[in-house]
Amino acid sequence: MSPTLIDLSHTIEHGMITYKGLPAPVISDHLTREASRALYAPGTEFHIGNIEMVANTGTYLDSPFHRYEEGKDLAGLPLDSLAYLEGIVVRHVGGAERELERSRSPNIETSAGNLSGPEDRAITAAALEHLDVKAKAVLFHTAWDTRWRTEDYSNGKHPFLSADAAEFLANAGAALVGIDSYNIDDTADGGRPAHSILLAAGIPIVEHLCGLRELPITGFRFCAVPVKVKGFGTFPVRAFAIVLND
Repeated sequence: MSPTLIDLSHTIEHGMITYKGLPAPVISDHLTREASRALYAPGTEFHIGNIEMVANTGTYLDSPFHRYEEGKDLAGLPLDSLAYLEGIVVRHVGGAERELERSRSPNIETSAGNLSGPEDRAITAAALEHLDVKAKAVLFHTAWDTRWRTEDYSNGKHPFLSADAAEFLANAGAALVGIDSYNIDDTADGGRPAHSILLAAGIPIVEHLCGLRELPITGFRFCAVPVKVKGFGTFPVRAFAIVLND
C-alpha cells in the first residue's frame, strides 16, 4: 500500500491570532488579477499576494537562534534535521479533551508511548523513560489543538514539557520535539526551560501542531521544513506525517 500523508498544520488566515499579545497576519494583494492584465498578453493574468506577519504564526518551528544568538538560524538547519524523521507520538490527553478525542477517534492507538488519563499539565521525564527517542521526532499529543482560535487556547492552563522531560529528550538524542499545545513551556511565568534546554542541544521545536490523534504511536515519518531565511529563528511550517502502511 502507498504511504498515507497526514497534514499536521493549522491554516494561516488573515486576522488570525496564534499567540496572545502578538499581531495577527495581514494578508493583502500586492498585484491584483485585474491590475495584472495591463502587464501581460490578452487573456493572461496573475495574482501576487502580500503577507505581513510575525514569525510565530500558525504551526511554526523554532531553531536554536530563536533562543541563542550564536545558535543555528533557519538557513543553518540541515534538511535531514527537519524532514523524513522517524516519529513517535506521546499521548498526554486529559480532562475534557480525553473524551473528545475518544469520540473523534474511537480506535485511537494508546499502546506504547501512551499516557492515559493524566490530570497534571506537566509532561515529566518519568513518562518518557521507557521510550527510545534517539534520532526521532517526538510529538506530544495533548489535544489542546481542539481549543484553537478560542479564548481557552491561551488561558494559561495548557499542557507543557517539564525541565526534566526536556533534559531527558536532549540526553537521549531526540532529533526534534513537537507539541499541539499553546507552548512547549509553562507560560505562567517568564522561565522557558524546555526551549532553553532543547535549543541549546540543537533540537528544533515545533509548536501549535494539530491532528496528532490521526497518527499511530510509531510507524511514520515526520517533516516540518521552514523557508531558508538567514538571521531568522522561527517561521511557519507545513508539518506533515508520512504513515508507512504495510
